[in-house]
Amino acid sequence: MDLFESLKEVVLDSGIDCVKMLPFLFAAFLLIEGLEHYSGGALARILKKVGVAGPLVGAIAGCVPQCGFSVMAANLYAGGVISPGTLLSVFIATSDEAILIIMGSPGYMKEVGALLAVKVLIGASAGYLVDLFLKDKIMVPKEQGELCTECGCQEPQVGILLPAWWHTIRIFVYLFLFTCILHGAIELLGVEKISTMLLGDTIFQPVAAAVIGLIPNCAASVLLTQLYLSGAISFASVIAGLCTGAGVGLVVLFKMNHNRIENLKIVGMLLGISIAAGIGIDLFV
Repeated sequence: MDLFESLKEVVLDSGIDCVKMLPFLFAAFLLIEGLEHYSGGALARILKKVGVAGPLVGAIAGCVPQCGFSVMAANLYAGGVISPGTLLSVFIATSDEAILIIMGSPGYMKEVGALLAVKVLIGASAGYLVDLFLKDKIMVPKEQGELCTECGCQEPQVGILLPAWWHTIRIFVYLFLFTCILHGAIELLGVEKISTMLLGDTIFQPVAAAVIGLIPNCAASVLLTQLYLSGAISFASVIAGLCTGAGVGLVVLFKMNHNRIENLKIVGMLLGISIAAGIGIDLFV
């Protein structure tokens, strides 16, 4: 088979795989947009009032696909409303688009429950430990203020159909590009070679995945999920990568919370917790 035929087959197979996901992705995004459109304000009020239950509630809220709740949590933290533990619990539990991609892949539905359960456990546990032992060393005293407009909650109402369709198309483009790249790489190198390049079968693969997850864009979660589904990285590594994958929540944190040292401490904690979780799962599970 010549190069052109191989390329055509990679593009065709990738397109078919991604098109199969479209109806599910659109339905899921429509549901999520409805939840954010009609109950986002309620969740913000809940996070303000939960007190010591913050890390647990934050971890559960972070399970909702997309990074909308991580953006909201960053705003709440910058306004002095929630603790660093609650913020980290939301960041750790956030999976961006990963859950939707896995749910749209036949044969992987059982992975969703395990992934969500592990991330909630890590997020809630880490949140409580941070608040108990490190809160005063991380958080600079703040005056409680109003939420900013970074999350888009004060933009003109545009309904839920258009945003759901836009999110679907955007993720489809990412999926198609990364699927083409991965299919081409697998065709050329093989899964074992790709895994080796990503420090496969070593304790350092979760470290590499966690660093990738820090990229403040849903492209990182799409890439990590596709690598996991292709067998190039382990479950422990995808957990490490998705635990750091707070999406644009990190960007909002740095923009709205002006103490850079405090922000860097939070990012350091997020990275350290995610790497430790990934290595722990790799060694003991």
